[in-house]
Amino acid sequence: MMNYVSFTRQQLTKVLVVLLCITTLQSCTVATVVAITAGASMATDRRSIGNQIDDQSIEVEAYNEITKNKAIYNNTNLHVVSVNGSVLIVGQAPTQHLKAQAIKILNNINNVVRIHDQIRIGNKTSVTTQTNDVWLTSKVKTALFSSDGVNGKNIKVVTENGEVFLMGIVSKKEADIAVKVTRNISGVNRVYKAFEYL
Repeated sequence: MMNYVSFTRQQLTKVLVVLLCITTLQSCTVATVVAITAGASMATDRRSIGNQIDDQSIEVEAYNEITKNKAIYNNTNLHVVSVNGSVLIVGQAPTQHLKAQAIKILNNINNVVRIHDQIRIGNKTSVTTQTNDVWLTSKVKTALFSSDGVNGKNIKVVTENGEVFLMGIVSKKEADIAVKVTRNISGVNRVYKAFEYL
């Protein structure tokens, strides 16, 4: 009886070790797939790897600095996107003073080449509007990916209060196609180009 219990515990231990190994391997596989996908995305991006890293740093620093400024953080709804050092800031600020403070933050960040100031003076958008903006962004991205003559991977789409902002490094022809595709999507109020041309 004692041997049986001992053997069962050994078996259980072995099974747990095998399961742990499988789980670990699956996690490694998922991590590897994510890394490969991210690597492939970086490789097909028209920005250099260095510029992609700079853009991420700009976005993170902008977020951190805006968060530190309690007057801006508590009273505005702002989003910052950077492509090749060209920075788009969208959202709402209740006063011109807070808007100017947000722009000043961006001007003090390294590697910012240009600022597209699209902050509107007014109240923050509602949760319903923000949800609709997310939905519009997904619709635009889907339309761009399925469109001929433009590669959706080369265009960043930002939607704020029904206004769609398009960013990326594109040819003039690609820009025209992207704008045309976006304008034909129901719910889009206005389209802004913040492209860098090849």
